[in-house]
Amino acid sequence: MRRSLLLLTAATTALVLTALLVPLTLLTRTHAADRTTAEATARAQWVAHAIGPALATADERETAEQTVESVNTQALPTTSLVLADGTVIGGKHSERGDHSKPSKPHITDAIRLARTGRAFTYEPSTGGRQVLVPVQGAADGTAVVQVSLSDRQLYAGTMTSWLVLAGIGVGLVLIGLLLADRLGARLVGATRRLARTADRLSAGDLTARATPEGPPELRLVAGELNRLATRIDELLTAERENAADLAHRLRTPVAALRLDAETLRDSEEAQRIAADVAALERSVDDVIRKARRPLRDAPHADLGAVARERAAFWQPLAEDQGRTTEISTHDHDHEGTHPVPVPEDELGAALDALIGNVLDHTPQGTAFRVTVRTTPAGKAELVVADEGPGLPPTYAAERGTSGGGSTGLGLDIARRTAEDAGGAFEITTDANTGTRSSGTRVTLTFPSAPADPSAPPTPAETRSSRPAPTD
Repeated sequence: MRRSLLLLTAATTALVLTALLVPLTLLTRTHAADRTTAEATARAQWVAHAIGPALATADERETAEQTVESVNTQALPTTSLVLADGTVIGGKHSERGDHSKPSKPHITDAIRLARTGRAFTYEPSTGGRQVLVPVQGAADGTAVVQVSLSDRQLYAGTMTSWLVLAGIGVGLVLIGLLLADRLGARLVGATRRLARTADRLSAGDLTARATPEGPPELRLVAGELNRLATRIDELLTAERENAADLAHRLRTPVAALRLDAETLRDSEEAQRIAADVAALERSVDDVIRKARRPLRDAPHADLGAVARERAAFWQPLAEDQGRTTEISTHDHDHEGTHPVPVPEDELGAALDALIGNVLDHTPQGTAFRVTVRTTPAGKAELVVADEGPGLPPTYAAERGTSGGGSTGLGLDIARRTAEDAGGAFEITTDANTGTRSSGTRVTLTFPSAPADPSAPPTPAETRSSRPAPTD
């Protein structure tokens, strides 16, 4: 916008100055010619007045010739005297240094007209301008004083005036550009600060507020953006509190389940159910903590640690179904540590959804593997692959769509977990190679996050618990 404003100002100023300066340059040229002509006319009238008495008698002719020659200098227009007999005193013949030999050139129509007693100015076809003033009272007839102006003498000083006007025009353009640049800097600065505030709000910093500045329109936008941020903060706060309240209500039935588990006569069954209830309590606590967590808190988790923990969680059930499992979270660069900008509970929920899909929708005995590695681009990649029959050709991974009669939310949870962190979600079906069956491969890609030195090495591994085996 700043550059566009500068270009617009430069173009507008140039057009206005062109419309003003072009006529002004023509006017200065005309003014210079008129001024020079007026000076030449005054000189011719003075010469005519000075030599008029001298031409009244033939004896004073030499005095008249001296008067004419005295006004002819190199810097001034050429002044000549045309006598009644056609003799020319002064003029071009004096440039040869011979001031004593008058010439008798051809008598022009302009001189004949001047001899009638009229003083006038005309422009000959050869260029320049001539001033003719008659001298009345000469003994031999009417003489004519002729002042000849060349084009250079006629328009002397015009170039200097044009240069001054050009300098004024350039100065006005520069001043206009300077003012436009200051105005553009003000507008652009206010707009960029407004955009930075919007970026902070989009990143979750709901304390960000815009300072109303700049033109009235930008101040209005800043005020409305602040009102929007305040309203969003209020709505999110109310939503988090409602979610926390709803999750807190689950504590009562969970406590009842724990009491029921303690009354069971079979100690092993009681311990198993108690472990499940404890896992459910932790999930409820995680929901409450997540609901109350400010959005601007930067999430952080180790993808490798979460993958190992959730794979260990599902391992007993996989063994009961006769499945071969494989977990790989080490590569030559990271040695099992893959920090990603995702909350640990969300990573766990995504892994639970992917592994649960394998256990629920593939035949028992189907092997699967969980792989965490670093891509060449430096991103963390999670792959859950199985050797089952694969997805149908018409399957579309959309929210609420399921190929196995479930809710269809599992894959959508995994997809949103990756995409909300700035990553990617991909699901493919491997072709049958003859050595193994075709299978489904789900890949989640996450951007890498800085390692958190304050976090425990593997916090997720301390919370693993055994799921209830199926018959």
